[in-house]
Amino acid sequence: MAPTTIKDVKCVLVTGGGGGLGRSMSESLIKQGKKVIIAGRTESKLQKTSKEIGATAYYVLDTGDTKSMPEFAKKITKEHPDLDCVINNAGVQRPFQVLGPDYDFDLDKADQEIDINIRGPMHLTMTLLPHFNAQKGGALVVNVSSVLGYNPFSVINPVYNGTKAWLHFWSMNLRTQLEKAGSKVSVVEIVPPTVATDLHRERQDPDDNKKEKNDAALSVDEFMEDVNAGWEAGDHTIGAGMSKDIVKGWFDLFGGKYDEMAK
Repeated sequence: MAPTTIKDVKCVLVTGGGGGLGRSMSESLIKQGKKVIIAGRTESKLQKTSKEIGATAYYVLDTGDTKSMPEFAKKITKEHPDLDCVINNAGVQRPFQVLGPDYDFDLDKADQEIDINIRGPMHLTMTLLPHFNAQKGGALVVNVSSVLGYNPFSVINPVYNGTKAWLHFWSMNLRTQLEKAGSKVSVVEIVPPTVATDLHRERQDPDDNKKEKNDAALSVDEFMEDVNAGWEAGDHTIGAGMSKDIVKGWFDLFGGKYDEMAK
């Protein structure tokens, strides 16, 4: 059975779709003729973005509030029965520095980061999975992880790094389980490097992911060039910029052993 790809789907839900990478992926998919529904925490931002990019609809959703997921899934699948793809893009990154003169950690914020980055995509995916499995043409789950889930070199972000490592491994295991079960639901992982968005807004320098301060940073347009190329090729793991080599290195070292042992 051929895996479902982004080219096959018709209606896409993008979390964190009001700005940043979520907005850019939404715009790209709309240009490809897809129906796109964006979701996020701030209605005014969603309303503005939805109008500007021509989204089909928007929903206010806090992915960290997992208790709201069953009702949300019931509502969106009733109002959009053709929904056949979710892009789990919503995420936050917060410094967590445990010692030294600049120590900065807040356990409540760290818990919220875990809720949004881990429990959010897990609960949303699993509440949508029965609907996705019923789609005759198949369905697609896209998880947006990070290069920091492969190599945690941003040492002031241990919570974020760990959540993205979890999302990487969960994507692999979910993909394998669905394949073994003969499901028509496929799983794709997108692995961003540093991209010039507002993700670093809680750092001392919120602009340290911009190109003028970081040679390895990508513009949003450069990121989308690599993502669109990966979507076009039907890749199940899509790196961008400097993350391409790190992702390839990881799979060169561990991918074959994983496939062998997962059998």
